[in-house]
Amino acid sequence: MAHPGYQRNGGHAPRRDMIEIEQHTLANGLRLVLAPDRTTPVAGVNLWYGVGSRNETRPRTGFAHLFEHMMFQGSANVPKNGHFHHIEKVGGTANATTWFDRTNYYDTVPSHHLDLALWLESDRMGWMLPAMTEEKLENQRGVVMNERRQRYDNQPYGDWDERMQALLFPATHPYHHTVIGAMEDIAAATLADVHEFFATYYLPNNAVISVCGDFDADHAHSRVRHYFEEIPAGPPPPPVPGTAGIPFTTGETLRTDVHAAVPLPRIYMASRVPPFTADAFYAGEVAANCLGSGRSSRLYDRVVRSRRAKSASCHLLPLTGGVTIFLVIATGFPDTDIDDLERAVVEEIDDAGTLTQEEVARAVVGAETRTLRELQRVESRADLLSMYATCFGDAARLNDDLSRLRRVTVAEARDWGRSYLHPANRVSVRYIPGGPATPGEAAA
Repeated sequence: MAHPGYQRNGGHAPRRDMIEIEQHTLANGLRLVLAPDRTTPVAGVNLWYGVGSRNETRPRTGFAHLFEHMMFQGSANVPKNGHFHHIEKVGGTANATTWFDRTNYYDTVPSHHLDLALWLESDRMGWMLPAMTEEKLENQRGVVMNERRQRYDNQPYGDWDERMQALLFPATHPYHHTVIGAMEDIAAATLADVHEFFATYYLPNNAVISVCGDFDADHAHSRVRHYFEEIPAGPPPPPVPGTAGIPFTTGETLRTDVHAAVPLPRIYMASRVPPFTADAFYAGEVAANCLGSGRSSRLYDRVVRSRRAKSASCHLLPLTGGVTIFLVIATGFPDTDIDDLERAVVEEIDDAGTLTQEEVARAVVGAETRTLRELQRVESRADLLSMYATCFGDAARLNDDLSRLRRVTVAEARDWGRSYLHPANRVSVRYIPGGPATPGEAAA
């Protein structure tokens, strides 16, 4: 994300990065990213572990998410739920998320309590196993199973991603199953399984810690070494199978119709496209913004304004497993025919090869605005730095991100649309109100 050079005495100043970054690697392999900013007295700590649902296979799906819950059940020196208690006691916040490619843990604290956040994160990285018990596993297994029932099984449209991923990816691909996992796999998890999972993936040499905000860089570096460097490294985690060589095509349009107790007809449409780590991702981001981000997008202007849909949007997920997902979500009105809704969306997606210079310029400005807004908060800034360090091996690449986006041409955005957004690279999960839920069949 390059800051433009400025003129002084007829010359150009050396480039000044948007975010001043220091990067270090500790003796045990833990990568450290420091981004001091003395503007406000707040510090953010963000820890990415290189493990997500893509590291799971049947019958052990849902383990990464289950383990996220286990990480708040106490460690050798911190009692159950003590992490939240300590952070909230000083006026901070803490949480975690699990996704396809990673699990992240983050704390935001008044800057003079930075040591507290570092100690808490180091204690569960290095001293979690002794505190794991069967009782804690049973407790969190129940929590996760209830979460699945509430958010997936008993929620209108709740299983859309499970259905979409099963259509879009073959069973051998790690994105075939959802982050939450299968109920039977969660139920079958043993304490020995949890121990093995921790010992395989929760290692300093499989993690990035980013610290942003109000601190002295040398002091923060010293404190991170103090808390983390004695934690031993482990063997490199096993490679993720099934990601190489997957084509950017499904062969034909695949559909699943779901007749269910949903309030409105809705379509989730997806395609396989180049991953976050590919140069082509930037053209895809521009195309996705042109097609379905905001009121100036084609889907809103041509489909929503004309009341062919109640809402419609496009999303490009930043995944790294050989491919990523281009996603369209469109919701109709109570009397909208599902075929008409799909037809309205497809007309615009298939027309991506006609994007204009004005649309591309507007999409780039919108993406810039969203990125800069994210960077204003230490929490999201630290998360982005961890993301770039994990995905590219270099957090400083974030400083070049907007310039890469600005370099996308109209021709590149059009070519991306023509190459990947076509009927032979598309799946569609269609929810139709009324009638009992049915599994549906994949068909052309």
